[in-house]
Amino acid sequence: MTIYHQGNRSLQDRFDTRRLADRLEERLVRDHIDDDDRAFIQARDMFFLATADVDGRPQCSYKGGDPGFVRVLDEHTIAFPNYDGNGMHLSAGNAVVNPHVGILFVDFESRKRLRLSGVAAQAIEDPLLVEFPEAQFIWRVRATQVFPNCPRYIHEYRLVQRSRFVPKGGCKTPVPSWKTRPWASDVLPQDDPAKDPDAEIV
Repeated sequence: MTIYHQGNRSLQDRFDTRRLADRLEERLVRDHIDDDDRAFIQARDMFFLATADVDGRPQCSYKGGDPGFVRVLDEHTIAFPNYDGNGMHLSAGNAVVNPHVGILFVDFESRKRLRLSGVAAQAIEDPLLVEFPEAQFIWRVRATQVFPNCPRYIHEYRLVQRSRFVPKGGCKTPVPSWKTRPWASDVLPQDDPAKDPDAEIV
């Protein structure tokens, strides 16, 4: 079963790329995660997550953590933590009603990227929770399509510093300053860390 639909085909035919598209699908697109994919995914400290609601309205979000925060559990499954955010749960909420997701992993230093599409589930009581301090729940995504992308338009960047807000065991995570502002502070969850008088505000 091809990954292409009528919309893709109409443009491929318009620009005479149908033969190329078919060859790329034949050679590169897989329904599983191989050893090279595993190494690439687990070395990443960020990715982009695309979701849509039941009406097809999209969201795209950035997810960041320490290298290894995305785990490859087997050749068909990845998992990653959901950390505290702004409380809107746009991507997570979309995945509840429409579990089809797209993930883009990018290595900006080596200029490589990998696409992974799949079906997402979220578990509040997942056994992996103990391995990710302060995670709210765990995402598990069953891969349906995995393939690399041409890197030609990836700009080369270097890491300066990873976010201080990524939770780590044995120390308190700083609180973002926006949570202490009047427009937000009175509507925070009862157990929000920003209500701790000893919290570090950054």
